[in-house]
Amino acid sequence: MKRVIVLILPCLAIAILLSSCGTAQAQQLEPRAYSPAPIGLNFLGIGTLYTSGGVVTDPSLPIQNVQARVYNVVPYYGRTFGLFGRLANVGVMVPFAEAKVHGDVFDVNRSIDRTGLLDPQVRFAVNLLGGPALTRQEYRQHKPETTLGASLTINAPFGQYDPSKLINLGTNRWACKPELGLSQPVDKWVFELYAGVWLFEANNNFFGGQVKRQDPLASFQAHIGYDVRPGLWAAFDFTYYAGGETTLDGQPQNDRQGNTRAGLTLSVPTKQNQTLKLTWARGVSTRIGSNFDTLGVAWQWNWF
Repeated sequence: MKRVIVLILPCLAIAILLSSCGTAQAQQLEPRAYSPAPIGLNFLGIGTLYTSGGVVTDPSLPIQNVQARVYNVVPYYGRTFGLFGRLANVGVMVPFAEAKVHGDVFDVNRSIDRTGLLDPQVRFAVNLLGGPALTRQEYRQHKPETTLGASLTINAPFGQYDPSKLINLGTNRWACKPELGLSQPVDKWVFELYAGVWLFEANNNFFGGQVKRQDPLASFQAHIGYDVRPGLWAAFDFTYYAGGETTLDGQPQNDRQGNTRAGLTLSVPTKQNQTLKLTWARGVSTRIGSNFDTLGVAWQWNWF
């Protein structure tokens, strides 16, 4: 049992780092997640992300110098539609990753490599205040306004998973995140605040036949964006997440998170109906978990 508890930290490293691809966790920085749009808009895209960094562990555990590199490819599709007169949208992504993690366990360097599918994600969102369902013509004449949106993100346990291995790309459990998002435009500026919480099902087939449970993980985001012209905008992003302590067969793992991240996002229109998005994010403070950098590029094609 002691060996399993010690080695859980590299697993935690993978879980936290892989979340940066957009699959699952509160570490995500998502400006314009509740932006208004006309109904009937389809968006198809693919993103690539490179994540690297270290993992801060419980000082009482004999594991040090945990480092990871994760390469992600994330294809996604979404569509906007009207729901009882409000703007709504649904999107799905199925990410693929190659991960390399190494660290010193009992002063012995160990490393693992994993390549395969991560858990797919589905997100549904609807505007509760502001953001009515508008056609293309109505949308062009509509003035920006305060909006309050709600969303539900679901992670499905279909990623690569083998209970005989401690480190996996999939999580073998369902997870969901209800969230509220407030957006306030001021001239060319856009101020956004999101608050949500990840809720996790138990993994009843964890390594060694154990049951792994995780407490809710609260997520808070703030974004300050500036519109240079239609389609061209930049944003400063900030997120804080707390909680999420895990247990193995009821034994606490002393891994409650309380971490902050900051980043930048730049969206650039290229050809007609196409957009290129560049992202960068870095850990600001870390209690337990990953202090990592993320660089990303995404291409998106929109059509009606």
